[in-house]
Amino acid sequence: MTGWFSFRDGEATAGDVLALRRVEDVLRGTGIPYDVAWSPGFLPEALHLDRVRPGDYSHLVFVCGPLHGPQVEELHRRFAHCVRIAVGTSVIDPDSPAVTGFHRVLPRDAPDSEPVEDLAARAPAVPARPVVGVILTYGQQEYGEQRRHGQVAEEVTRWLAGKDCARLELETRLDTHDWHLSATPAQLQSVLARLDLVVTDRLHGLVLALRVGTPVLAVDPVEGGAKVTAQARACGWPALVAAERLDVAQLDRWWDWCLTGGRVTARQIRDAFQEGTAPDSADRLVEALAQRTAG
Repeated sequence: MTGWFSFRDGEATAGDVLALRRVEDVLRGTGIPYDVAWSPGFLPEALHLDRVRPGDYSHLVFVCGPLHGPQVEELHRRFAHCVRIAVGTSVIDPDSPAVTGFHRVLPRDAPDSEPVEDLAARAPAVPARPVVGVILTYGQQEYGEQRRHGQVAEEVTRWLAGKDCARLELETRLDTHDWHLSATPAQLQSVLARLDLVVTDRLHGLVLALRVGTPVLAVDPVEGGAKVTAQARACGWPALVAAERLDVAQLDRWWDWCLTGGRVTARQIRDAFQEGTAPDSADRLVEALAQRTAG
């Protein structure tokens, strides 16, 4: 079985892979054996098209995506002896060699035909994964030689890449012109409230997530600890890793805690923020202003 996910310079989309899973589910039910060819850029250790021996196969099935272009046409030449079938595909030009090279086309949409559901719609259900917001900074030059921001970002993102989670890169900076960014604090908080976890090395990444009761795995990117460490202490938040002690074991430990008991603690801190029982700097401002006026 092939698709755009098989080509060396192709790409694997979530829809393509789910469509493939639907076809695999059907084939497993019939007992028909098959192999799947993957792009080496996506799955380096998997079976790749350039390693496939066409003579080993009787059929070629092309799953999902549009039927067009030289890469699809090359499949017809290379697998000329095979029965070639396209399933769940889009037909743009019925007279294209990429289309006419198939013995049978079972499209999801084609000119002069009624569309059918995409194969991804009925793919086997997949379990939900944690949704994790990632808020990192590469700046803060004011910390000079104590800065470990680049190291922290590199190690944290490499670790996150190996986690089975949905990652969402976020930014606390607001912008009323750039649609990629939130324009108001309320917009950003609405995102944070829907997450399972936030991973951040920013003070406001920590505070804003706790404001909405979302647990935070915080890393202080300044050697010796600075404002992130101070704020975690002020908020009573334990899931903090120092830059000089950053390792996978520490990250994994707090990851597990945040996704279990950490949710309760985060909500307790959120409620304490809302009750406002602990004085903050603004509470002391009026007193400071009064003293200044009296002087």
